[in-house]
Amino acid sequence: MARDIVLEARSLSKQVSSPEGLLTIVRDVSFTLLRGESIAIVGPSGAGKSTLLALLAGLDLPSSGDVILAGESLGALDEDGRARLRAQRVGFVFQSFHLMPSLTALENVMLPLELAGRSDARAAASQMLSRIGLAARQAHYPRQLSGGEQQRVALARASVGKPAVLFADEPTGNLDTVTGERIAQLLFELNHGSDTTLVLVTHERSLAARCERVLTMDAGALIGAVAPPKQNHA
Repeated sequence: MARDIVLEARSLSKQVSSPEGLLTIVRDVSFTLLRGESIAIVGPSGAGKSTLLALLAGLDLPSSGDVILAGESLGALDEDGRARLRAQRVGFVFQSFHLMPSLTALENVMLPLELAGRSDARAAASQMLSRIGLAARQAHYPRQLSGGEQQRVALARASVGKPAVLFADEPTGNLDTVTGERIAQLLFELNHGSDTTLVLVTHERSLAARCERVLTMDAGALIGAVAPPKQNHA
């Protein structure tokens, strides 16, 4: 079966003003991602990894270049259009969880489905929490959950809508080794099980090595050869 292109970065650059003048955070980055692929973005702190992730997801706009996500140019959309596309096609997992403290685990996972108008939001969210081993914690609030449990809820929320692309920014950064390994295992299970493209920013080389491709950033640019994705044809 052919793997379609789901995301394309075209000559992305991001500059911001600083007391020293114009600072380039992302510098002329181009690559292509296929449906169901897993890719890690690695590099030292300050290399521009998280900024690149924000550009790819349409959370921030580039100074030049464009992102084609699920066939749509992010640069051609207004803020509402980008928000709509994110809601339909994108999931996020962050280092610091970003759960709604006033909502239970179940309600947190239901949230994107309700915003999308899904009538089966409760059932789908409950099924996803059961799938990741939190069936007994659905009525708990974030403050009643451990860090690992909170990250699993965040991962369930990001994945429940079966996004085209799941962006994970240091998803194991705040977790101990054993808990981080459980989260990593879940990430790759969801990547393989639902044909979601995984874009992972991490400092952990062992985690990056589990991805199909690794892109290395330094001083805002991709360094070394960016291998083209392997397209499998039926």
